[in-house]
Amino acid sequence: MASTATGTGVLRTAYQASVAAYWDNERDPVNIRLGEVDGYYHHHYGLGEYDPAVLQGPADTRDDRIIREMHRLETAQANVLLDHLGDIQPGDRLMDSGSGRGGTSFMANERFGCSVDGVTISKEQVAFANGQAADRGVADKVRFHFKNMLDTGFETGSRRAIWNNETTMYVDLDEMFGEFSRLLEYGGRYVCVTGCYNDVTGGRSKAVSRIDEHYTCNIHPRSQYFKAMAAHGLVPINVVDLTADTIPYWELRAQSPVRTGIEEPFLTAYKEGSFHYLLIAADRV
Repeated sequence: MASTATGTGVLRTAYQASVAAYWDNERDPVNIRLGEVDGYYHHHYGLGEYDPAVLQGPADTRDDRIIREMHRLETAQANVLLDHLGDIQPGDRLMDSGSGRGGTSFMANERFGCSVDGVTISKEQVAFANGQAADRGVADKVRFHFKNMLDTGFETGSRRAIWNNETTMYVDLDEMFGEFSRLLEYGGRYVCVTGCYNDVTGGRSKAVSRIDEHYTCNIHPRSQYFKAMAAHGLVPINVVDLTADTIPYWELRAQSPVRTGIEEPFLTAYKEGSFHYLLIAADRV
């Protein structure tokens, strides 16, 4: 894609500039209202069965019950990702690639006591998340940076673990894994949770195309993750198909006050098998 002059060196293409503008201006209640439940602001989806009781009971509190349950499911998703990071010690340095408003970074710091650097191309997200770090009293351990995940400028071999939580669809996988391979120490761990399309049918799926259009992203085929990892010394040690576990979240979201209209394409794509929700954990060798 054509490059764009930004004066920062962070946004290298017109597409990256458009993605940054989208997230700088994003105030979607599906992200904000859920984060207000307990101060953990996520930009991803959920895992696990929802409690059907939230759809019952007094009508005047139904929306609040649904919001809280959706947030419980998205926090459960972040915990599943963190479960796969391996043996993390307080002295280790981690990187949250595409860190959003910081939810998973704060959870990692609380669980492991380690340092976390979050990177995002949204200046608004950086400011918000650093404000959260200050409010939590962890600004010395959890920091957020206006950086491009394809070229972070961090030291070679400086990271024990790196993760993407639903952010790989915005970048070229070969470039991304090349940078992550450089950053990870040997034996370090990479984890991603992502939506990817079925190589056989997904590229022709109308539902997948609608998801791409809605989020201004470029969903990759499932096989491309493994090809790009292998090319850069990353060996998958755990691959988990989370598709069935995320469908209940979308069914609840479709009945929520923060539904956006993209719920039906997700449900269609998952149920027809053209789209998968995948966790991949890989080691740097």
